[in-house]
Amino acid sequence: MSKVKFAICQMQVINSKEANLKKAEDMIRKASYEGADIAVLPEMFNCPYDNNFFSDYAEEYLGKTTKLLSNLAKELEIYIVGGSIPEREKSRIFNTSYIFNKNGELIGRHRKIHLFDVDVDGGITFKESDTFSFGQDITVIETEFCKIGVAICYDMRFPELMRLMTLKGAKVIIVPAAFNMTTGPAHWHALAKIRAVDNQVYFIAASPSRNYNLSYIAYGHSLIVDPWGEVVAKADERETVIIKEVDLHRVNKIREELPLLKHRRIDLYDINENNSY
Repeated sequence: MSKVKFAICQMQVINSKEANLKKAEDMIRKASYEGADIAVLPEMFNCPYDNNFFSDYAEEYLGKTTKLLSNLAKELEIYIVGGSIPEREKSRIFNTSYIFNKNGELIGRHRKIHLFDVDVDGGITFKESDTFSFGQDITVIETEFCKIGVAICYDMRFPELMRLMTLKGAKVIIVPAAFNMTTGPAHWHALAKIRAVDNQVYFIAASPSRNYNLSYIAYGHSLIVDPWGEVVAKADERETVIIKEVDLHRVNKIREELPLLKHRRIDLYDINENNSY
């Protein structure tokens, strides 16, 4: 199957898990009603992006959030890339994305590898490692459409990870994310386009909508970029569901016409696809 329809649920997150889950369900149902094959939620879709909330909102698997996603995927017969939530495992908490297939089965779990510890003068200061532990695994899932890489937000700034997912066969890379009002205007669109072009993949970046009532304000502007670097679907800062059908033959066509992956000089440099973090 070469054609696949993606939906990005750019939802507004508030400080109520119950309300956030209801909104996520409503948006996934809307995506399914409009024919989406794969629905994507944003980073921290059930929880405000704030260290003060992560521990209280954290769940073990299976928890309330993941049960909902599994049940929806099975009922609606839709793949769900479950943005990310705070995942509790014993004494540790991870920033984790759960991915479910059309039968409601868990087919992937990505724990954010690169934690957002930054201090931008005059901009944003945040330290995810105050709460979260580092993920260790590269995530590439199998679907009937193609292999899909999944990463989370800050992970997209690291080209080595994106390339490793591509070398493992990904034709699509999905990144639930929550860039902010400092990093978003500066880098969001550019990074999405660069990662799509460098790896000749469809690059799907899913953000929450902008909520000025939270301590951390997401940039929004979810988008889908094709392997030539063209933005084929995009949102603004407001809550919305964007849906786009893409043709995966375009990945093959561009890789044949401009064979970047074949032209790598692995006699001089290499990123070993057998490596893991």
